[in-house]
Amino acid sequence: MGLFDDILHFHNEQSRTISSENKTGEPGKAAMKPGKLGPARKGSPDISLNPGETAILADIKGSGEIRHIWMTVTDRTTAGSFVLRDLVLRIYWDGEETPSVETPLGDFFCNGFGTRYLVNSLPVVVNPTSGMNCYFKMPFKKHALITITNEHPVFIKHFFYTVNYAETELTNEEILYFHARWNRENPVQKGSDYTLIDNIQGKGYYVGTFMALCALQRYWWGEGEVKFYIDEDTEYPTVTSTGAEDYFGGAWAFHEHKFGELPHALNYCTLFQGYPYQSTKDHTRERFSAGKPDPNPVHAFGSDALPMHGLYRWHLPDPIAFHSRLRVDFQDLGNDDIGLFERADDISTVAYWYQMEPHTKFKGMPNREDRLPR
Repeated sequence: MGLFDDILHFHNEQSRTISSENKTGEPGKAAMKPGKLGPARKGSPDISLNPGETAILADIKGSGEIRHIWMTVTDRTTAGSFVLRDLVLRIYWDGEETPSVETPLGDFFCNGFGTRYLVNSLPVVVNPTSGMNCYFKMPFKKHALITITNEHPVFIKHFFYTVNYAETELTNEEILYFHARWNRENPVQKGSDYTLIDNIQGKGYYVGTFMALCALQRYWWGEGEVKFYIDEDTEYPTVTSTGAEDYFGGAWAFHEHKFGELPHALNYCTLFQGYPYQSTKDHTRERFSAGKPDPNPVHAFGSDALPMHGLYRWHLPDPIAFHSRLRVDFQDLGNDDIGLFERADDISTVAYWYQMEPHTKFKGMPNREDRLPR
């Protein structure tokens, strides 16, 4: 993988960090701001976000490579529990007008449904409590701009972030730029494939999928194949999987079947494939007081919910190469005692890929109402 090869030779690069305490990454200027304990004693560890505000998290001029992003924020306020869907992350490379990365914050870090949970993979890690980490390398030639937009109805007091990057000369003119794009269909039209991403133009590599699927029908939900239409493919794809659980590295509906017990699905996280989340309980209606469940919640509608499933697959050892075009679809198919059947589930995804210029322009994010996991 070359994961450790980079530190066997010195590359004459400069290590930099951007945070709320050093918003420019300027050398020798971190941890300067005064706090309650005096000068240079953790004076500005976070930022606040007003409703509708877009904050610039990083504005880097020159060439370099982002190597690690860490963020954390509350997942709920007095206005509701969809903060991770209401905050929108955008990244722009080299002065482009439309972002190469545009996705709800939680989904980018494989936390779907506006819900936080642990993820333990190679490029994306979510640690306790909601410590969201991304290790995808993100090179740029002239400029990198990272923003966060608060579309939550109320003020968010604390948003923490760190961007670790290197100032370095990029000798390869044919670098690939990192991209990520969120999509949702609620529900998927029966008999039609769900499209994760379409109209990618140019050459590059598809490197990952995150899927948040809410099952709107009964029985097994993961019979469909993931299909990659590469370059000149039209009616049929070149690369496909044998089923959803197979694409995400599992088999036989992820079931564990112990003697004398009904089968149940197992969750797992590995370097490149995982099924970190499943739930039939929805806690978004709960109100909290002083960090604890309110004994007299305003909305006491119960916590029963339709089954929700969060899955990821990283194509880092086996990237999907494309030379001119790429489209990625998923068949929303199920299975019961009778056989296969078409489903109409609520599916959200993030597609991750690298590509050369020209940058593909996509339509903007759906509005907040169409993003809410309900």
